[in-house]
Amino acid sequence: MRKILTSIIAILAITNLAAHPAPRLVVCITVDQLRGDYLEYFRHTFGERGFKRLLGEGIAYHNVRFEFAAIDQASAFATLFTGANPNLHGISNNTQYDFNDNRERSILHDPNYLGNYTRDNYSPRNLVASTIGDELKIASLGRSDVYAIAPDPESALLSAGHAANGAFWIDNINGKWATTTYYPSIPWYVDRYNSSAESLSTRIERLAWTPALAPDRYNALPYAVDNHAFRYTFSEKALDCYPNLKTSALVNAEVNRLALQFLEYAALGARTCPDMLSITYYAGNYRRLMDKEYTLEIQDAYHRLDKDIEQLLNAIDRKVGLAHTLIVFTGSGYYKSQEDYPETLRQNGGYFYPKRCVALLNMYLMQLYGQTNWVTGYYNGQIYLNRKAVDDAKLPLEDIQSRAAAFVAEFAGVQNVVTAHALYNGQWNDATAASLYNGVHPRRCGDLIVELQPGWKINLENPGQKPQTVRNNAVITPLIFMGNGLKPQHIYREVKATEIAPTVTHILRIRPPNAARNTPLEELTVSN
Repeated sequence: MRKILTSIIAILAITNLAAHPAPRLVVCITVDQLRGDYLEYFRHTFGERGFKRLLGEGIAYHNVRFEFAAIDQASAFATLFTGANPNLHGISNNTQYDFNDNRERSILHDPNYLGNYTRDNYSPRNLVASTIGDELKIASLGRSDVYAIAPDPESALLSAGHAANGAFWIDNINGKWATTTYYPSIPWYVDRYNSSAESLSTRIERLAWTPALAPDRYNALPYAVDNHAFRYTFSEKALDCYPNLKTSALVNAEVNRLALQFLEYAALGARTCPDMLSITYYAGNYRRLMDKEYTLEIQDAYHRLDKDIEQLLNAIDRKVGLAHTLIVFTGSGYYKSQEDYPETLRQNGGYFYPKRCVALLNMYLMQLYGQTNWVTGYYNGQIYLNRKAVDDAKLPLEDIQSRAAAFVAEFAGVQNVVTAHALYNGQWNDATAASLYNGVHPRRCGDLIVELQPGWKINLENPGQKPQTVRNNAVITPLIFMGNGLKPQHIYREVKATEIAPTVTHILRIRPPNAARNTPLEELTVSN
């Protein structure tokens, strides 16, 4: 009987697998700073063929959970495309700090490679795990084409991976679609577009962001103070021209312009092996309005994004067919803003001054261990000790980390301090420490990881930089699989961000990325 049942199950699985062949094309649509609650609030401004189509025709999971603290663009994209957390894939933050040069750089800065259409130097080499695209290139022996398009280099490179054909982003200086010589070549149609009358740099002075609907249609947020029409223009003479444009609602139309070039000329989905195109949109606050919430601008941005998604889905359907395409839609799990409250409004919390904390910690360690600069500095919630001084003094690193952590834990506003030694030797047992552990990589980790209490503000005492308010809220992030013969479903259980990549590779019938530890989502396995 057992053998008979086993045979029946195997036959059913094979039959189902044959009914749902591997897609010809995978299109990963990731919306940076997407908020799932805004999809609900702004629904009345959407058409039927954008967000509503995704939710109505796809397998929709209503919340994705990231398992680490301090999510940002780079750490989120690396996690989504490797199926691993930062402690395994190596990308903890957008930036890293070189204390020797006293300079902050992108986590993907790489002087070994030049830029094309940019003066910046980037590569994905600091990403130490493979991506979905990497595994697809390996499985197809390089025959599959893998490309990524995004407003920023971090999201472009990390969604592309190491073995991709190319990754493209908008340069902050000239507005061209830029890439890196890490990738072997630039498609002719990208070169042509960059030099054409349709390029962003030739149109930028004529662009204006104004409401696409009458302002009274944007009535989902009753807290909006400025409910009148707005108008933003962009001048190349201004240093912040393209960074501003890249955080406006207009940037997604620019992403679509290049994506349509790839769909038209790259023969995606026409090979014997599947191809992959990763597209990043932006749904965060406008750069000039980071200190404002509940604006007409954010509502207009979602309305316009809905139209951009509709245009992309229609183009894919015409060129490849959604029946032959797997659409993977999700967000980056965080939302960036600068809270600015009236001075008369009472709030919980206070100010944490990292520079003062470092100075006092250094004085304390001098009393214990002698007159040497024991602390290198503070960066992004972590304190770095002077490892050379510790080695020269032949001090046990675990001892000095432990004493430093106990000292910093006494500061007002500090919720928790975990040492790197404790973190990577399993000397913790609570959810907070697990979140910290998942979020840092041993090669780039500070000696102390400092977590502040919610509501406290981090004042770096840098001119022109506002204090950052600590918020530990989870951002509602949807996940949708659509196309390729999938039947619509709504799943309300929480899923992990690290489950997405192995699910995509399962559908592609290839190995998961090499650092992924989760199995595919059960609703997308061949037996369902």
